[in-house]
Amino acid sequence: MEIWLDVRTHSNGAAPVHEGMDRLIDGTESYVDGSKLYLDKNMVGAAIHVTDSQDQEKAKSLIGSVGWLMVSFESWSMIPLENLIAANEGTPTRIAAVMTTPAQIQGAAFALQQGVDAIVIPDEQSMLEAACIAKAQRLERHGEAPAAPENDATPLSLSKLKIKSIEEGGIGERYCIDFTSMLELGEGMLVGSNASSFMLVHGETVPSEFVPSRPFRVNAGSPQSYALMADGTTKYLAELNSGDCVTIASKQGMTRQLVIGRLKIEQRPLLLFRWMDENDKEGHMFLQQAETVRAVDTSGNPVSVTSLRTDDQILGWDDEGARHIGVTISSVVSER
Repeated sequence: MEIWLDVRTHSNGAAPVHEGMDRLIDGTESYVDGSKLYLDKNMVGAAIHVTDSQDQEKAKSLIGSVGWLMVSFESWSMIPLENLIAANEGTPTRIAAVMTTPAQIQGAAFALQQGVDAIVIPDEQSMLEAACIAKAQRLERHGEAPAAPENDATPLSLSKLKIKSIEEGGIGERYCIDFTSMLELGEGMLVGSNASSFMLVHGETVPSEFVPSRPFRVNAGSPQSYALMADGTTKYLAELNSGDCVTIASKQGMTRQLVIGRLKIEQRPLLLFRWMDENDKEGHMFLQQAETVRAVDTSGNPVSVTSLRTDDQILGWDDEGARHIGVTISSVVSER
């Protein structure tokens, strides 16, 4: 799925270029002239503004005879878009849909489990974020070949964390993060109390004799811990909400993005883990004292945090630099 950025309202032709955008609708090279769609100054298809069923039928009549069909809607509704996608099955026509709110993008990207071929969005931060997330999810689920390298196509270089001490952490709030998709064995969240040193906390995918597995869940720890988000920023666990998109990492360091379905917060006994990474950087975090909470050892096996001992080595990730409001900065910041 492509992302087309509509920058025709920018003055003086000063159109920004955003990473991850496939095309600019700039009014000169690519534009709409009446009902004709031009890309790179070549007429490649039609543009239809759907206000009623007659407009929908007009759009359907063009399917199969044009390369691109760009559709916009007077009043957004999934039904006419689904009707067009259904009519387009097996034809060479590709559909581009004009979006006006972030909430529309997910529906258009996955309508009838197929989605449109391109979404057209204005240059607004919320639209850009929603479009990039939907595109990444399409790449993951549909196996589409990306037109350009994606940030999550390159694996993270996981590091070894050596446990320096394990202490009782008292009673505190622990956050279970439940996702809208299932986790695989070896996958988890990157979480830590330091913004540049994270532990790979394994998902609850391992069966237990006493409780059922929860393969959609990561028991991620206490509220002040950082989580690595899908866009590379961090958020405190206490800041997470349903609908947020988080980076999930495998034991090999491969990443994907999952959406949070809910958070489950309860008072539980905690353990405080302190570690040193391969570059002598210190880190720590609080995790619930429970056998079902697991780290990942250096062989890639999930290991219960209640069985960890001093000098054991587990997998994590070290970021460069410090962070301010979740964004990486070059300043020196000390965290303890």
